[in-house]
Amino acid sequence: MSSNQLSILSFLEAQLNGTLKPGDTTHMNYPTPISQLLGFHLVAINEGTATLEMYADASIHGNQQGTVHGGLITELADATVGTAHSTLMGPEESLTSIDIKASFLRPVWKSRLTSHAYVIHQGKTISHYCCEIKRDDGKSVAIVQSTVMTLKGDKASGR
Repeated sequence: MSSNQLSILSFLEAQLNGTLKPGDTTHMNYPTPISQLLGFHLVAINEGTATLEMYADASIHGNQQGTVHGGLITELADATVGTAHSTLMGPEESLTSIDIKASFLRPVWKSRLTSHAYVIHQGKTISHYCCEIKRDDGKSVAIVQSTVMTLKGDKASGR
């Protein structure tokens, strides 16, 4: 079977639409193992933007207060930002998060969470993102800002 190397955006669009063909690949791993473990699902993708969803339940993802753990919400945002940024990268590029700041607005007990990330400023190396996570009632749970670095050539190798 021959391999067909796709851009990340084309690969994710085909994955989302159910049109991936045997042998279709990209230079990054999608879906990621952490996304599979935590039940994150891609629901929309475009250049510099991504939307992921998950079903969160405090009986599984809870903290000591009985609400969904903020670390899970932050990981959902980080995965969404990483997916959005990966759509802007070429085959010899990778990425790494530099920072992430989460502002939590209200608790979650049991809800489908929708996480939407978009690029605020895209630089050659450093890009800034905003990500909003909402509960299934449409209310915002958190606003997350993140800075991502694009790695190129040797620095991207093996990452």
